[in-house]
Formats: sequence, structure tokens, C-alpha cells
Amino acid sequence: MAPELAVAVVNYNAGRFLARCLGSIVGATGDVDAEVVIVDNGSTDGSVERVVGDHPDVTVIRNAGNRGFARAANQAMAATSASFVLLLNPDAEIIGGTPATLLKVARERPRAGAIGTLVRNPDGSIQPSARRDPKLGEALGHAFLGPLWRTNPWTRSYTMAGWDRSSERPVEWVSGSAMLLRRAAFEEVGGFDEGYFMFVEDVDLCTRLRRAGWEVLFSPELEVVHQIGVSTRGQRGRMAFVHSDSIYRYYCKFRATGAGGMLKPLVRVALWGRALLMAGVRGGRR
Repeated sequence: MAPELAVAVVNYNAGRFLARCLGSIVGATGDVDAEVVIVDNGSTDGSVERVVGDHPDVTVIRNAGNRGFARAANQAMAATSASFVLLLNPDAEIIGGTPATLLKVARERPRAGAIGTLVRNPDGSIQPSARRDPKLGEALGHAFLGPLWRTNPWTRSYTMAGWDRSSERPVEWVSGSAMLLRRAAFEEVGGFDEGYFMFVEDVDLCTRLRRAGWEVLFSPELEVVHQIGVSTRGQRGRMAFVHSDSIYRYYCKFRATGAGGMLKPLVRVALWGRALLMAGVRGGRR
């Protein structure tokens, strides 16, 4: 009989962080029968080889190249029949609570299609991993001012900066860096859109879940620390353009109706301008 819970990790050159991630999973899942699946996107750093011997029960799927996060996450979901799957980035570690406590939240909230967790930076500060789906003006304010002025009012509104993340609440989207997915909901909406290589695929999924009548929740019952950007080290410029391409895809899917469709060329140019700005800002993040 398949376990109720699986933990899925999409890996790409995460180095020593993958071992730390798996160690935290093993340490936190002792009170629940959980399957662990790694999908490796053609890593060349030996990160998978270093952990296989220590974790022989882990299912490993190896891709010949980097297929992107969305496609690999769909592979991970297909590799297990568990009713709930916790997606966890390879540079994230569970530091508080257990997947079992998050699973209990999911059972008690039968319309929750996705549940995000409390995510911290390595310095202990809270990452805004649960956010609003911004309106166009708010999105533009965040996009262009956020890299230079992180406390601007548009970014604060988008990231829900006034909320301390100490309580459960419905939100509009949660980060795929640490996200519990209900299989029934995930399959109903068709999984991740594989047209996204990286970034925004989590926003897209949560938008489709909410439109299909499912809830997206944040819960502090599970806490992780997330390094951010380990797998894209040295690619800041390229990733800025990948991110902007993903935002544009999202805009075309969900915002480019009516007058919004007429703005597509302007949005495209603005996003490329943002990519140039982000590529030049040290440590820029979405």
C-alpha cells in the first residue's frame, strides 16, 4: 500500500545542500511513513551520487539534462502515488515541526489544494513565501522598485510584509520551495505548466487551483530554512531573463484579456527592461 505522504526534491547541482536537505527529511519524518523521491536534472557536481549510499530507500530519477523545475516536479509527482506530496527545494532544510503536522492540517482542510510553509533565510529572517497575486500597478511598482528599494509600498503590499506569518491563513499563492500538494487537486488542474522553465510556475499552479475552487493556505506548522539560488549560482544575468519570460507567460495566460491584451507589447518591453535591471543588481531576487 502506498504511503499517504511523499517528499519530492528537484535537484540541480545543489552540492552539499542536497545531503543536508535529505538529512533533514529523514530526521523530520520519523513519525510518519513517507516516500522520498529525487528528480535530478542532469547535475554534474556529484550531489546525487554523494547521497545515494546514505539513503538507499530514496527513489532517484535521473534526467540527461536540465528539464526545468516544472517538468521535473511533474515527474516526481508521477513517480509516487501518495495522496500528498511535499515539494522541497534541495537547498532547503526542515528545521521545525514535521511533515506529519502539516499533513494533519491538510486532512483538516479538505479543500486545501496547496499548503505553504514558514520559510526562513539562513540569518533567521522570514522569507515572504506566501504572497498576494498583484494587480498590474502593484506588480510594476514591485518589479522596478523592489530591486533597489525593498521596503517600497508596492513590494510591501505584494509580499504581505505586515504579516508575521505566525498563524494559518488563506493566501493567493505559496512558494514551490516548500509546498504540500494534494494529489487530487494537483491532477484536477493538470499539474505544473511545463511551459515555465523556472520561476512563477508555483504562482500559475496556485492561480489555477483557486480558479478551480481549491484553497491555497499558509501554515507555520512546518518550518524550513532556504538558501535561495544555490542551483543557479553564477547565472544571475540569465536567470533574470528567464524570470521575466516566466512573468510574461503568466501575464499572457491570466491577465491579457480585454484591455490587458493590448498592453502585451508594453509588458514585454517592460519585463526585458526589468531583466536588465535585475541582472545588474547584486543579489537580486524575485
